[in-house]
Amino acid sequence: MNLKVGNAPVSWGVMEVSGWGEQIPFGKVLDEIAEAGYAGTELGPYGYFPTDPNELMPELSARGLQLVASFVPIPLAHPDRHVVGYQEAMKVARLLAQTGARLIVLADEMSKARMAVSGRVDESRDGMSESQWEGAAQILTSTAEACRELGLSAVFHHHAGTFVETPKEIARLCDSTDADLLGLCLDTGHYFFGGGDPVEAVRLYGARIRHLHLKDVQLPILESVRRDGIDFLEAVRRGVFCELGEGAVDLKKVIGDMTAGGYSDWAIVEQDVDTRREDVKPFESAIRSRQYLRNVIGI
Repeated sequence: MNLKVGNAPVSWGVMEVSGWGEQIPFGKVLDEIAEAGYAGTELGPYGYFPTDPNELMPELSARGLQLVASFVPIPLAHPDRHVVGYQEAMKVARLLAQTGARLIVLADEMSKARMAVSGRVDESRDGMSESQWEGAAQILTSTAEACRELGLSAVFHHHAGTFVETPKEIARLCDSTDADLLGLCLDTGHYFFGGGDPVEAVRLYGARIRHLHLKDVQLPILESVRRDGIDFLEAVRRGVFCELGEGAVDLKKVIGDMTAGGYSDWAIVEQDVDTRREDVKPFESAIRSRQYLRNVIGI
């Protein structure tokens, strides 16, 4: 298999959530990504890494890392904030283009309402309205078109705790947008968390999947989330996302089917964690996940 394997700051607890976890210095995170055997990384929340290309590029090249992409949330359900969301996305897009990245990963923003029901969403009760869906498709299309002008390909990342989490919501988003303009970032853990089978997602979306996030899920914790009404951030704190190969996601089948279909780009390992837990050791987990991919999957 000819995939390139990276890791991302979220595996060190660096998330787009205000006040989440402890902020590990970015240099330490980059050091550990490289030392754990990864070839690339994503940007993380804007401002975590240096935002001056003349500062960022030397930090990456000194460690032999490539900047692959960036996860950029846009408030899809709030038309009054679309302009600001677009402006923030383009700020990130310009940095990506200046540093040689060729991909931007768009998503909806997490919200309290959706995080409260993540993993057990009722689309008719918890979903966007018709007008919100139309607005979401429009702002994603506009953003993707502007990114294309900068030389970036755009993909959409479904995500637990957002308005595009479940298989039905993902299907509607894909049906509402141009597949050539907006690809899909398949996140194996979030697809599973949202009630789907990532293997089925590969069958459904095939070549539209133009970026891959590898994440594994501890099913007993997910089941407790659904049973006890636990919100998304508390699920992360409890360790719902685990080292690759330790959970219920059939990563071998997902990766095998993706590569059989011609996929040969990046696979980014992510393990959302809360580093305030004493048993959370991001560097050691990153090493073991890399060993799993190398020894079990063959990448």
